[in-house]
Amino acid sequence: MTSFREIRASRLADEIGTLHKQADLAVALCYPSPYHVGMSSLGFQTIYRGLHALPGCTAERAFLPDDQAETHRLSEGIFTYESGRPVGAFSVVAFSLASELELAGLVTCLDLAGIPTLAAERADHSRTFPLVVLGGPITFSNPVPAGPFADVIVMGEAEGLVPVLVNGLQEQPDRETLLADLARRPGFYVPSLHGQTPPPIEFADDNVLPAYSQIITPHTELAGMFLIEATRGCSRGCAYCVMRRSAGHGMRTIAPDRLLSLIPANARRVGLVGAAVTDHPALPEILCALVDAGREVGVSSLRADRLDDELVGLLARGGYRTLTTAADGASQRLRDQVDRHTQIEDLLRAARLCRDHNMALLKLYVLIGLPGETSADIDELGSFALELAAIAPKLSLTLAPFVSKRNTPLDQQPFEDIASLDDKLAILRRRLRSRVRLGGDAPKWAWVEYRLAQGGFAEGLAAAQAARAGGGFAAWKRALAGRSAGP
Repeated sequence: MTSFREIRASRLADEIGTLHKQADLAVALCYPSPYHVGMSSLGFQTIYRGLHALPGCTAERAFLPDDQAETHRLSEGIFTYESGRPVGAFSVVAFSLASELELAGLVTCLDLAGIPTLAAERADHSRTFPLVVLGGPITFSNPVPAGPFADVIVMGEAEGLVPVLVNGLQEQPDRETLLADLARRPGFYVPSLHGQTPPPIEFADDNVLPAYSQIITPHTELAGMFLIEATRGCSRGCAYCVMRRSAGHGMRTIAPDRLLSLIPANARRVGLVGAAVTDHPALPEILCALVDAGREVGVSSLRADRLDDELVGLLARGGYRTLTTAADGASQRLRDQVDRHTQIEDLLRAARLCRDHNMALLKLYVLIGLPGETSADIDELGSFALELAAIAPKLSLTLAPFVSKRNTPLDQQPFEDIASLDDKLAILRRRLRSRVRLGGDAPKWAWVEYRLAQGGFAEGLAAAQAARAGGGFAAWKRALAGRSAGP
């Protein structure tokens, strides 16, 4: 096995933009998934840069090991990339959580660092343990299952909250007093004081936008790509989405001049990020500037109802070979039911544009198991997929079981039986065999996500039990047995 020291040296040598700084307050900024996932997170990189910019503060990155079992076997521990220091030696350890299933990675990171997993265990005043801070996209939905592990959780957009946290850390050495003070401030959830009722999320001021990459590395999901926000939030009302109308804050767009000015000259691949990038009114102008400069481009969240010849042509010029969009509901009835504005003609046009601009693949995301879904809806999906496959050069369906999330109109809707979902997938595989590529999340793991998304402290403790039992589905099923979803 390659040692962490060798992996770290190799990856650091390939990074552009790594920050180094000596400061009295050093934060171990951890991502509870492996390096290639964590370094694809725009929020993680933005907080890394933001911590470095604060007086008297620095940040060093750490990640869930690529091979957790081997790391455990060798008792190697977990270390930061910038200095190679043990994570457990820092006074503050902060985690960014993007999804519910990363709770298991959080527990593993704490165990490897030698830090007591539960906040209650760290309250032993005979020893000084790191302050454990959590934040990230999970706070927009339900951070409560993470509560047992956190001293404090930063709720929502963290750019404006992190300076408040750091200032408190620098000025108040007594932890109990610090947490009591933070609990009174907007945007800080202290589970030991708030219990299972988190405060509302906070939003960053527009003047700190956009988020953008600090480090470019080839060792990510989007190898060597510079990521930058084109929009933040969403003005749409899809009933299943935690970003719907962005909790009343709407969608904020980044002016083209500002966006383009922040892209480094040496960035040959640029990804525009946001929940609704294709709703940016100046997107063609931005893409044209990028491709005319000889850059490859990527755009997240392509909405089928916004695709036209100009936009897809620019994407093709920017190196696109796969056109990715979402249908979401299996039928038009279901799409209308969840307030998804995509129409059949929008998806047919996407297939034609994919063909006309010589792209290799049309990739379509589809939710199955939405409330009220019937066999007729699955039949419609099968027929429509064959119709699309006859137009697009190739068609791929990524099928994701519906998971109800907090702070959405579909909150607390039940999860469809795993066996029923498996049967629907089997029907589609038989019907679309050799014509359409099928992929997506296994229903059993979507069930685990659902239990955590709807859960409370008890489900968080189950995550710790499952992680320590190997993290397989059987371990999760045992850990969650007898626990009812919900605080």
